[in-house]
Amino acid sequence: MSSATLIQLLVLAAIAVFLILKLRSVLGTREGFEKPPLQPGEREAVVSGPAPVAEEDSRDITDHVPEGSDSARALMAMKRAEPSFSLSEFLGGARGAYEMILVAFDKGDMSEVRGFIAPDVLAAFEEAIATRRDQGLVVDSKIIGIREVAVNEATFLTDSRIAEITVRFQAEMTTVVTNAAGDIVEGSETDMRRQRDVWTFQRAMGADDPNWRLVATGE
Repeated sequence: MSSATLIQLLVLAAIAVFLILKLRSVLGTREGFEKPPLQPGEREAVVSGPAPVAEEDSRDITDHVPEGSDSARALMAMKRAEPSFSLSEFLGGARGAYEMILVAFDKGDMSEVRGFIAPDVLAAFEEAIATRRDQGLVVDSKIIGIREVAVNEATFLTDSRIAEITVRFQAEMTTVVTNAAGDIVEGSETDMRRQRDVWTFQRAMGADDPNWRLVATGE
């Protein structure tokens, strides 16, 4: 192999490593918290954009939402605003966030995840924790597996570049609730139950902060 060929291979390898690192920069049960309505003058994602989306990026979207749907167009607009955005990697991060937040809520300590939750949603979690504590209840949950992590809806505001992705989760878990005396008042250590949640994550595309925040939860 000639020295010129070797140099070309090294350059290509360096470029490949750089692109992989860029793609990895993404993403670093409440009652009654809905997304706020659009503000006057704000628009959701438009069909056209300043630049076409590569075929492999299109597959990253159409693997998860119907081609040509409103959600697909919104996700395409997110990619135009931030080419390194990967929906598949986002869903992997959302799954991890879902598990971490559920565990933190059951333990009654949201300190490690508060940076990933919007203030009003965090306040609802902490209020529920305080109520449970006042009643002398302790929750012990174990996640057996997460059977579904799927895009429910995606929107993109072209003026503010705010992206929102609503994700459906289905988890299989065991939950035991005990009172102050240690007696089981709800659940079982052996009976598995299914929990379904619909959570909305939000982020400004192109911002320096790569983290998405939980802004709404529901079923």
